[in-house]
Amino acid sequence: MLWLGVLIGLLVLGVLGALVLFTAYTARRVDADLPPLGRFVEVGGARIHYLERGTGPTLLLIHGLAGSMRNFTHSLVDRLAGEFRVVVMDRPGSGESARDPGACVRLASQAETVSAFISALELDRPVLVGHSLGGAVALAVALDYPEQVRGLALVAPLANVQETVPVVFEKLLIRSRMLRSLAAWTVATPASMLRRARVLDTIFGPDPIPQDFATAGGGLLSLRPKSFCAASEDLVALSDELPALSALVERYPDLRLPVGILYGKGDRVLDHRLHGIAAAAKINGCELELVEGGHMLPLTAPDHVAAFVRRVAEKSEIVGGKA
Repeated sequence: MLWLGVLIGLLVLGVLGALVLFTAYTARRVDADLPPLGRFVEVGGARIHYLERGTGPTLLLIHGLAGSMRNFTHSLVDRLAGEFRVVVMDRPGSGESARDPGACVRLASQAETVSAFISALELDRPVLVGHSLGGAVALAVALDYPEQVRGLALVAPLANVQETVPVVFEKLLIRSRMLRSLAAWTVATPASMLRRARVLDTIFGPDPIPQDFATAGGGLLSLRPKSFCAASEDLVALSDELPALSALVERYPDLRLPVGILYGKGDRVLDHRLHGIAAAAKINGCELELVEGGHMLPLTAPDHVAAFVRRVAEKSEIVGGKA
């Protein structure tokens, strides 16, 4: 029976080899079809990809888990660039940004990187526009580096302690670096393709999915192994730092700047009652707006999001030459 074991082993190696080749081919195609949109700057061990548009008071846009700056450039940036200096960044490890292997990815570390990025580009106390996980990062920046931030416009933010991982992201919760890399280079890409319709329905629903989300919205970027690994690292770090997140939430009363939270009541990723209503109640003077819609409001309701950002900016006294 030795020959049977050898045959099975060869078949397994053949399947794994085919999956690796398919994944590598897909990643190359994605990189070719979706090249970088902006420029790069070295910040604290990370190579940050960013795009800058427009002139005026500064906005810094920070995307969420498994996302990229294209979540904002799809529809929102053009609606704001006529009035603001709009800077959009790929968080370290996401989109076209890179971070050192083994680098700390906890919220405090991501906030430190954003703070260093603000300093490197000499941004004048921007209003931070944070979506989903980007909202948690924006809150951490405002609490740890208040002198660098003028206001917070949070869209569907992760803004409260959540004991469980959203179901749509459960496949990313791989704690072993070796297993994470193995999954990224074998089963993750074909599995993502097979689950695409169900995942996108959860992320966007009840809103329709933009037809060009895969390209203009950056959806295809998630098919690359490095994107899978970065998103998995971010999620594992979040799940391991519930005490730190709880401590962050306890500091919300310390915020002394205008804060707005915009949430879709039909959000299927994060509960608007926990991360919207309950979180806003902890922040002095927080403007909370609930709308019909899902989690991806920057793509599905860009006019509404742009109007919301303008209101927060006005409260931050950066509109009309008041800065």
